[in-house]
Amino acid sequence: MARASISDDQKALTVEDATLPVVDLSGLFTGDMADKARVAADLGDAARTSGFFYITGHGISQGLIDAVFAASKEFHEKSRSFKMKYWSGFTTHHRGYVPFEENGADFPKSINFNEAWDMSYEAPADHPDYLAKWRMTGPNIWPDIPGWKETVGGYYDQAFDLGLRLLDALALELGVDPEELTRHITFPTSQLRLLRYIPNDMPATKELVGIAAHSDFECFTILMTGAPGLQVMNADDIWIEAPPIPGCFVVNIGDIFETWSGGQFKSTQHRVVNLGTERYSFPIFFGLDYHAVVEPLEKFRTPETVAKYPAMKAGDHLMRMSVGAFRYMADARDKGELVPDYDVPEENPFKREAKQPDP
Repeated sequence: MARASISDDQKALTVEDATLPVVDLSGLFTGDMADKARVAADLGDAARTSGFFYITGHGISQGLIDAVFAASKEFHEKSRSFKMKYWSGFTTHHRGYVPFEENGADFPKSINFNEAWDMSYEAPADHPDYLAKWRMTGPNIWPDIPGWKETVGGYYDQAFDLGLRLLDALALELGVDPEELTRHITFPTSQLRLLRYIPNDMPATKELVGIAAHSDFECFTILMTGAPGLQVMNADDIWIEAPPIPGCFVVNIGDIFETWSGGQFKSTQHRVVNLGTERYSFPIFFGLDYHAVVEPLEKFRTPETVAKYPAMKAGDHLMRMSVGAFRYMADARDKGELVPDYDVPEENPFKREAKQPDP
């Protein structure tokens, strides 16, 4: 099976080359509270400044990471007819293949040069949200490729467990009871995307990108990427490169944690520029149950934070921000098939603008 992980010319990159903070998570696995507190403090520093950071010492083996790169490449190299058998638009809860032309309501005016396989936390077929056709909750589907489910599903389980450890450490850093956060996680909308960025000869512009500028809608994202292209808006609102470092994940804070913390943690704008070359990555978006109500935690609740971050359902926020990213969802919305009617907020409290012009 062909390998699709970091290329040889990226091997020279080291932790010392990092343009973002690097947090060693190994202290979360020792059982020593002092070690855990040190890691939590480092995570808090990164979450309050850039909102983006690398993590080492995470406990997920390189062998498994390489196997997921290979599984993604194996799927994406299949024929168009094979992949379209698993089109996400065949489901009511967004599972399966997302082809290039799902670029969203603005396609072809703006183009994201990618395709993906999407899966999420496994919910049973008798789950009431699935039966009610709420988006993003339900059972996964799997391509007919031997060993693929075991590899990708096994990685999802380990990455999700890592997310729980990060959540626990961030709760410690904020000085809140972890149960105040974890009570919202029973069948979460935590999604894994196996992304392939498509080779092309189009110029890199604001409209022609790998993925357009955005913040992530969940608690945080744990990303493994195999090639350059990711750009992050730093604390000074300047775009900087976030190249891959072997053995490291990239983590970024999402909208939910910014809301919970009353704005102390930063949900950072980021994008993937169009370099015209094939590129693989796989983020897991660590989220909450669809109907979880998200608002500033009691400790951070003030008239100012409540006004800036009004209460929202986690799933409603995910859907109202996602509906424009997938053409089949926009079509379903226009036909009145989405339940409920997701309204895009007049002002996105998580949006920031870069201080320098785009290409």
